[in-house]
Amino acid sequence: MVSSMTRRHFFVNGSKIIVGSTMLGAALAACGGSGGSAQDNKLRYWVLGYSPKGGNDTGKLTDAAVAAFKKSHAGLTVDVTGYTGDQAGFTKLVQAVQSGSTVDVFRLPSDVLQQLVAQKSVAPIDDFLTEDDKKDIYPQLLDSVRGDDGKHYSWPLWVPPVGMFLNLDIFKERGVEVPPDDWTYEQFVDIAKRLTFTRSNGQKVYGYSGVIDAGVVNTWPIIMGDGAYPLSKDNKKYTFNTPEGYSGLQKLVDLALKYKVTPPDFGTQAPADLITGFSEKRNYAMYSEPSGSSKTYRNKNMNFVVKPMPIGASGKHITAGGIGLISVANLRDENKLKLAMEMARYLTGSQVAKDVDGYYLAPGARKSVVVQDPINMFTPFVEYTYITPMIKQWPQIRKILHDSIQKAVLGKISVKEALDGPASEINSILSGS
Repeated sequence: MVSSMTRRHFFVNGSKIIVGSTMLGAALAACGGSGGSAQDNKLRYWVLGYSPKGGNDTGKLTDAAVAAFKKSHAGLTVDVTGYTGDQAGFTKLVQAVQSGSTVDVFRLPSDVLQQLVAQKSVAPIDDFLTEDDKKDIYPQLLDSVRGDDGKHYSWPLWVPPVGMFLNLDIFKERGVEVPPDDWTYEQFVDIAKRLTFTRSNGQKVYGYSGVIDAGVVNTWPIIMGDGAYPLSKDNKKYTFNTPEGYSGLQKLVDLALKYKVTPPDFGTQAPADLITGFSEKRNYAMYSEPSGSSKTYRNKNMNFVVKPMPIGASGKHITAGGIGLISVANLRDENKLKLAMEMARYLTGSQVAKDVDGYYLAPGARKSVVVQDPINMFTPFVEYTYITPMIKQWPQIRKILHDSIQKAVLGKISVKEALDGPASEINSILSGS
């Protein structure tokens, strides 16, 4: 099995053989491996947030990583396809993987994995997982990709926790001090109110915004700040409809309807709207998102910082996020499966971080991975990140919750209606009835 980009080990008749990259083709041929058709040397890689030809930071880093991998694989072609980080994008990915004809390797959000596992659309990685891998990957993250059959179905890449982005130029413009890491919701509201204003040119600036979409949990830390969780610890019961849940959602709703520190389209904004508003139009002083865009802002020389999400009534830090994963489709061609697994392993390891400066856009899933500024601002959040449930029902549950949360933020239903309404349906889904 493949162990790194420059030195590789695999087994022939039960014996481990280590070879350099120049010997790889001959060695794989001895195993009955790749050296086959041109089709065997082509991989199709789908990437969340990828923009071709270096159109964004993810595009540049992905292209560089793929190019680095190809250096030791003469004749290999990798076609990269991007998809968006919202429900529409995730649906497009799932349908492509299910088709079995357009995807070989793909990045995916953690809560989509079990759906694909149940449909037998993704291949287990166990035959390619070395003892060194098992020691290097954080145990709880490796456990999280385990299926009911005990097999592991994805290579953990990183953990992208939600943090609060602060545009420091706007803070300076208004003479507002940067808050401490242990700031409370009440302090956050006060700051957001002071940062909501109209410039002399008529441009409106808003203190806070965040995407509310079925594909993300970017505003959920505010809802969860008083101590509520969407499901019980065993993921068998819906638990958002509690006093802590009501008060937490009320805090999110109040930002729009009571304090009016959010833009008029808060609740319906797309991820791209937030990124543009924060970095180019400079009319959002604060917004909540995982770490992916931070490197883009750094490259633009933006004056920003990332803070923990404000603390709610629970008195404890809490944020939310998933595990970034790279999976391999359930390929029938054994040679292509080996090649796809090798690429997935490389793209989630420490070697790619050495080959591609700034590759990791979130804290890594391996102990050996060292992340750079500004990603290291998110590293302290990992230990208290609520990882969204990795159960096959979660995408359906998340969509139901999103619809209710969005209606509450838009003032169409009450907070209690928003969290009580889905209870029966979600519990029915969880019970399989």
